[in-house]
Amino acid sequence: MKNISFLLLLGFLLIAFVGCRNSEDRPRYRNQVEYPLFQGNSPFAFEGTFTVRELEDGTLTLDLRMNGPKGDATVAFPAHLHFGTYDRIDADIAFLLTPVNSETLRSETVLGPLSNGKILTFADFQNFDGHIKVHLADSGPEYEEILVAGNVGRNDASPEAFDATAITVCSPYY
Repeated sequence: MKNISFLLLLGFLLIAFVGCRNSEDRPRYRNQVEYPLFQGNSPFAFEGTFTVRELEDGTLTLDLRMNGPKGDATVAFPAHLHFGTYDRIDADIAFLLTPVNSETLRSETVLGPLSNGKILTFADFQNFDGHIKVHLADSGPEYEEILVAGNVGRNDASPEAFDATAITVCSPYY
């Protein structure tokens, strides 16, 4: 009986210790904002969300999640933060996001300096004139296929303001 009690106590303590440790290891966010991503000009049925989180040290993390058909882990979709709205012709790339893994349909990126050298705070991002695009490929005709797109920052990101027929192919240059 003492062995069973000892094992139960040991198990309880282990669970409590691991449970507390996991919550302490999770990043803590000061602020967060989420933007919808809409199906682009591609026949593939994707949509998603783009979440900007501010860590306690002021660093911004960018979490892009897509919903739709999953693929092979060896395939990744290029994702970009661009200057201007999604319908701006030849919109320059502001920051290259981590490519979206087609198996998990996720991309996580720590935002560094933009292509113009500016470092954005959370407040700066909320006033940023930009948009997100995820391409089918990083070159060739498939670069022109936009899987998802959406405005971010100060631009209207509502479903009512989005028109997939107005999506333009952005500049592939960083």
